[in-house]
Amino acid sequence: MGNKELYNIMKEKDAIYAKPDFSEEDGMKAAKLEERFAELDGWNAEADAATLLNNLGISGEKHYKLMSQIEAKDKVKILLAQSLFGNPDVLLLDEPTNDLDLKSIEWLQEFLIDFENTVIVVSHDRYFLNKVCTHIADVDFGKITIYPGNYDFWYESSQLALKQAKEANKKKEEKIKELQEFIARFSANASKSKQATSRKKSLEKIELEEIKASSRRYPYIDFKPDREPGKEILSLSNISKTVNGEKVLDNISFTVKADNKIAVLSDNENAITLLFQIIAGEVEPDSGEIKWGQTITSDYFPKDNNYLFTKDESLVDWLRKYSKDPDETYVRGFLGRMLFSGDEALKKVKVLSGGEKVRCVLSKLMLSGANFLMFDQPTNHLDMESITALNEGMKKFKGNMMFSSHDHQLTQTVADRIFDIKNGKLIDRECTYNEYLGIE
Repeated sequence: MGNKELYNIMKEKDAIYAKPDFSEEDGMKAAKLEERFAELDGWNAEADAATLLNNLGISGEKHYKLMSQIEAKDKVKILLAQSLFGNPDVLLLDEPTNDLDLKSIEWLQEFLIDFENTVIVVSHDRYFLNKVCTHIADVDFGKITIYPGNYDFWYESSQLALKQAKEANKKKEEKIKELQEFIARFSANASKSKQATSRKKSLEKIELEEIKASSRRYPYIDFKPDREPGKEILSLSNISKTVNGEKVLDNISFTVKADNKIAVLSDNENAITLLFQIIAGEVEPDSGEIKWGQTITSDYFPKDNNYLFTKDESLVDWLRKYSKDPDETYVRGFLGRMLFSGDEALKKVKVLSGGEKVRCVLSKLMLSGANFLMFDQPTNHLDMESITALNEGMKKFKGNMMFSSHDHQLTQTVADRIFDIKNGKLIDRECTYNEYLGIE
């Protein structure tokens, strides 16, 4: 019921036309309903709804299924389509890009750019906010501040305002110190007493601006390899894998070069996960060969990490298993940098939220010292601050990397090579993400 008025008119019309004793009064009422139905473009409603669903990745055979028959990830897309349908005056969207593939996100961006009414959106996708938003409402320091412009303009403006406030306070503090020293030296001196009194009055007029602590917290994410990788990194030769009769990977071959950071794309995200699992040794291919360089050590961030958190143990004990230094003080210090402070480090891993689990697995990768890292959708469940910190950590990493992500900005700023798996076959391009999409 994306357009409740239209839906109610359709139900009322159907009820009237279904009457066995259709009266003249019914005819008059039906005529008025038909007039309003036409004003709401009701004759095109079904086609418009189908277009929305198709553009969000809901195929035609699912359009007439009951919601109880739809997968959870598709239900989110259908609810989004419901919100977009009917040209509402105000559109409220809470994390609309969650569970959307890259094509659907791009379509949604263009839809909202062309949308003529008001949109209020909460999103952790920085590129999406840059493309769509004309204003940013910043909720921080116990208040809401409106900034004109997109996400990047807000970030630069807010950081500049904070910097200017701190610099202004620093100058005031220096002036206060100077006045206090003068008053202390000459207040008892009769010849300087007038000047000391004057400076006391100046001192009383100086007010330091109260700079409240930001509610935003950034984890410290820094992947440091224990050893530099040699010339031979990783090569795959003719890797194939069939799942439930479908050939998901078909003769995949590639060689990773020094310093490569490779973004892996596919319309079939199961193909990406399967490729990572095969490289990580979790799944055996049907055929083909994987060859690692002798200097390479690897670690893997899985899309579904729940299997790592099945034991009844604390966060400290969980991370200690992956730490070269088992000392509790060291492990707690590391957890503190990942925003698990104090008693939070003693939480049971079974009760961690999705975002907390992601930060734990990122901690595991940092402690591994591996020089080849694989990430399968690492930004899922993370807030904006953690995504920003992860983005910087991936950019700074001095090893090799393969990753998949729905975060456009992360993919664009990290990857120097693109793998695109289409119908099981690999397209391999040495370029940035935007270059591959034809944006640049």
